[in-house]
Amino acid sequence: MPSATWTKESAHSSRSSIPGPINYALAALQIAVNALQFFLLPLYLLPISLWWALILLPLAALNNPFWALIHEAIHDLFHSSSRINATAGRLLAVFFGAPFRLLQITHLLHHKFNRLPPEQGTEVYDPRKVSRFRASIGYYFRLLGGLYLLEVLSPLIFFLPQRVLRICERRMSADPTNQHGGSVVKYLLHDEKIQQMRIDSLVIMIVFGLSFVCYGEHWKILFAILLARGFLISFLDNVYHYNTPMFDVSFAQNLDLSRYLSRLLLNHNFHGIHHKNPNISWICLPGLFIEQAARFEGNYFTAAVVQLCGPVALSQLPPQRAASGEPASAVTF
Repeated sequence: MPSATWTKESAHSSRSSIPGPINYALAALQIAVNALQFFLLPLYLLPISLWWALILLPLAALNNPFWALIHEAIHDLFHSSSRINATAGRLLAVFFGAPFRLLQITHLLHHKFNRLPPEQGTEVYDPRKVSRFRASIGYYFRLLGGLYLLEVLSPLIFFLPQRVLRICERRMSADPTNQHGGSVVKYLLHDEKIQQMRIDSLVIMIVFGLSFVCYGEHWKILFAILLARGFLISFLDNVYHYNTPMFDVSFAQNLDLSRYLSRLLLNHNFHGIHHKNPNISWICLPGLFIEQAARFEGNYFTAAVVQLCGPVALSQLPPQRAASGEPASAVTF
């Protein structure tokens, strides 16, 4: 039977085997795809024929692999050099549409607070406090595109005066029901981080604004591109956690996917392995899955569709499993 242990030595070996050249190539591909969608298509191809817009259909499938690559940078796994890692993360995030620092802190806090109250889960609601109908409104908004919309619009908050931001920090920190939001604001309220986010947000506005100018009368095509991105990113964000037990911060589902699609998604479907080993590069996750004799909790596409069943009452969640794997403290900021 494969060993179920993953020592610090093997983790260090995995980190040293970060596929830098492959990640460089993937980053170049994603930047080229975004440049094609935002600028080359409207400037050079659409004037020839509107039929060129059909190339956007297969390109839409690259949205989640795009996020998966940014996800590697978030965990400092894009490159062994932290400086290169941060630079690549910021560049990719500009084309994604949200500042890298914001994406980084919200995701790392997800690892820290995963399935813990008061955050619980995006699909979880307490019938004693809110009706299923009301919970469904927020749930489906987030599921069908709202998550990406919030990621794009949230940075505008950090253009407020520092005095206002400090007031927001004190109020959010004092609210025990908003621990996640308070942690986000507290981490980001540093002059250097605020300045970086403001710069990145301005660059994002310039890039997307110029793209709308390039599309001109065909601006609806760009709007459709962003709608598709918002839907795909939001719809598949919580697929690994939907209707899973509470209180095990390291738990997430491993979902079965064909080898080709798994590689396309940078093995993101091995999400349970990732949550237990957040400092392991994407290229090592399948091997670790075998080494730990892990199993798939379901099929990727089936799990995605099941999310349409809507929010889940706290009392209807599966029973808590025995906690295992790396603790949340293994995720560093």
